[in-house]
Amino acid sequence: MRLPALLFALCSVLLLASTCRPDTATSVQQQQLNLLTRTWLHAHEEDQGDVLVYRPNTYNFPPSRGRTGMAFDQNGLFTQYDIAPTDGVQGRKGQWMVMDEHTLRITLDDKQDPAYLLEIVSLDNNLLKVRRK
Repeated sequence: MRLPALLFALCSVLLLASTCRPDTATSVQQQQLNLLTRTWLHAHEEDQGDVLVYRPNTYNFPPSRGRTGMAFDQNGLFTQYDIAPTDGVQGRKGQWMVMDEHTLRITLDDKQDPAYLLEIVSLDNNLLKVRRK
């Protein structure tokens, strides 16, 4: 009688262990989203052809006559930073949405420009490389 109870307990523990294991794909996606969700400024000095290079806004940039950028919030809110007519920075609000593992769709609320896609070429803690489509 003890053997069936022991087998049942062992199977229960194995089932529980297999269902409590974190989903690797989901955790990798969450790590990438955590890296992305911040303010990035354009490091135009580092652009490579059609690949645009961005650094976190805390990066020690060389002097420049202004920098464009973008901010991604975890809730899907987006801000595109453009050079304002007075040479300052002007933020334009919008949304971002994941299209696939390497592509984001950006839509700006003011509708002055059509929605566009950003292909993420590479992303790490201090560097974001994208192609705008």
